[in-house]
Amino acid sequence: MPALDDLDRRILNRLQRGFPVSERPYLEMAQELGIGEEELIARLRSMLAEGTLTRFGPLYQAERLGGAYTLAAMQVREDQYDRIARIVNAYPEVAHNYRREHALNMWFVVAAASPATVSRVLFEIERDCGHPVFEFRKLREYFVALDLPL
Repeated sequence: MPALDDLDRRILNRLQRGFPVSERPYLEMAQELGIGEEELIARLRSMLAEGTLTRFGPLYQAERLGGAYTLAAMQVREDQYDRIARIVNAYPEVAHNYRREHALNMWFVVAAASPATVSRVLFEIERDCGHPVFEFRKLREYFVALDLPL
């Protein structure tokens, strides 16, 4: 990953405080940072292309919209991992799936329009994969800011 210069760090620090909701949000943010709108857009595109940012977009609080999500995990043998991952990832409700060095080595997020749908999807994944699915519901929400030194 390329090194971040001071401007990249300022952009990332500013993004964590929210993105303007206005007719020209990039222009508004660029003016706050003392740069041009096109430079801000180019920097964001570059950080996305280089992998410094993995995504750029809104984060919605599913519960406030009537939806639900949960973190789930399974213990999957290595020789079955790719097959089980394909089954899990085939569900449109699976937001992402990642491997961990742990007894529970497959972790994924299920997001749906209702808590009942989340429960149904977890049941179906367990049934289709033949492995127990462990659910880790959110008890408390935290926001952890990553303020980069300038």
